[in-house]
Amino acid sequence: MNAVSIVGPKKAGKTTLGLALCSELRQRGIQVAAAKHSSHGFDRQDTDTARYAEICSGVLGFGPNESFAVWPKVRPLIDLLPLMDAEFMVVEGGKYLGWMPRVLVLDEEPAEGIDWLSPELAVAVFGRFEIPGIPSTRDPKELADIVLERGFVLPALDCEACGRPDCRSLATEIVAGEATVQDCASLTAAAEITINGTPLGTNPFVEKMIAATVRGMLSTLKGFAPGKAEIKVDV
Repeated sequence: MNAVSIVGPKKAGKTTLGLALCSELRQRGIQVAAAKHSSHGFDRQDTDTARYAEICSGVLGFGPNESFAVWPKVRPLIDLLPLMDAEFMVVEGGKYLGWMPRVLVLDEEPAEGIDWLSPELAVAVFGRFEIPGIPSTRDPKELADIVLERGFVLPALDCEACGRPDCRSLATEIVAGEATVQDCASLTAAAEITINGTPLGTNPFVEKMIAATVRGMLSTLKGFAPGKAEIKVDV
């Protein structure tokens, strides 16, 4: 699954753009899910999430105190992604998420500036405001082309195995064209694990333990031979 987040000041039109982008992706035959962040909790009859649900194959809500999937405790968005049966996810809000690129919704520069929006993670600006070096558009179709080409998700492990201090640093380099998702050591490890098609990031230490354990067990089986093994398990 790839993804992009939409961030901007309050009442900038994030929901309107999110709905338009999801609708455009769906019209292209892409199965799309949505996630909405709220700092104030969720009304179960929340109209924004209901509108997303009319378009998307799945909708998540996440915030500081609960998750929209009605979990009894807070779960980070990265843990909820495998629950979504989708090819692409549009995340509304979550400006602190540093492990995916974002779209900035801006018609003018906010009074507090733009640094708090982390423009270094932006693959596009939607609106009249322009930021040098970042593509600007007011057309959801053009934006869909951009996010389909440049959307990605890192595992949010901050394991430092790629040589960067955290996933945000690698994501910034990917957006700048100075690195690729393949530079994430957790997603290119010898032991590859996916849940419902979504890669499950593992830091190198855990990956080595899993790989060594599986190799040891397989080596006792009749017909074992060195090579690339594939194991499918329903969890």
